[in-house]
Amino acid sequence: MIELRQLSKTFPTSEGSFDALKDVNLTISDGDIFGVVGMSGAGKSTLVRCINLLERPSSGQVLIDGQDMTALAPKQLRQMRRSIGMIFQQFNLLMQRTCLKNICFPMEIAGMDAAQARQKGMQLLEIVGLPDKAGAYPVQLSGGQKQRIAIARALASDPKVLLCDEATSALDPTTTRSILRLIQDINRRMGITVVIITHEMAVVEEICSHVAILDHGRVMETGTVEEVFQNPQTEAGRRLVYPDGVRLDQLSAANVVRIAFNGGSSYEPLIASLAIDCGVKVNILGADTRNVNGQAFGTMLLGLPQDGTEAAKALAYLRAQPDVTVEEVPDYHG
Repeated sequence: MIELRQLSKTFPTSEGSFDALKDVNLTISDGDIFGVVGMSGAGKSTLVRCINLLERPSSGQVLIDGQDMTALAPKQLRQMRRSIGMIFQQFNLLMQRTCLKNICFPMEIAGMDAAQARQKGMQLLEIVGLPDKAGAYPVQLSGGQKQRIAIARALASDPKVLLCDEATSALDPTTTRSILRLIQDINRRMGITVVIITHEMAVVEEICSHVAILDHGRVMETGTVEEVFQNPQTEAGRRLVYPDGVRLDQLSAANVVRIAFNGGSSYEPLIASLAIDCGVKVNILGADTRNVNGQAFGTMLLGLPQDGTEAAKALAYLRAQPDVTVEEVPDYHG
């Protein structure tokens, strides 16, 4: 378990001190894939670097399995860091070394026998799906392949925790999904706790179980991904969950309802079902919905038929659906 207790980090600047983190409290359970999301400058990278003490906090505690990292002597800290793997946006591979030698590097530093390190390195290449790249150099790889090698290197020390600092930001969407699936597979197969730092809600939606929203160095809200996506409690949360959210005062129609999807199956076509089951057609005036692990979250604004009977039939049908909240919008205007 990772616990951050009243964690703060202040940097000196030419204009005075800058508070990158302010009284951060977080608990990340063993085996979680935990997302920390926020806009640029929110303090995300500082937070992840404080977890393994690449940045030493100005105050507060970082506890891993009950051990306070900030209280460790240098030798103990080095030992503890071996249980924390880290991958970065820019891969940070050694360009003069082959892929296999990049993976073996942390094992060499730890004093492992060369033959044993090579054997383990080959096993890790299999795990990340690149067994044929042992003798290749990083310059010969695509971005996704480089990140797979970086992941294999991070796994070389048998970590309990894997920290991912914007690990997919430099990759195209298809490659991003493949890397996220690999991280998810590693989490499930090896039981490694994963902390994902990102500014992309799509990354959180894809694989995270829990999420914390960071804004100007503070944790604004935290919870399961479903809880936060269903009902963000803060303005920072709403900005991230609904970046292009519908504003009612920008639309005009009569008989308008707002429906919120609260985690039902994203594979049930509600509007099509309404037309088929009731013979009622509605107008979609605006929508901001998303699929999170096969569950639907978000909102949709619908214009019901002018005919009162048809509108009542549609409203009754919508209200009868599971995991859907329906709210009439009687006074909206354009």
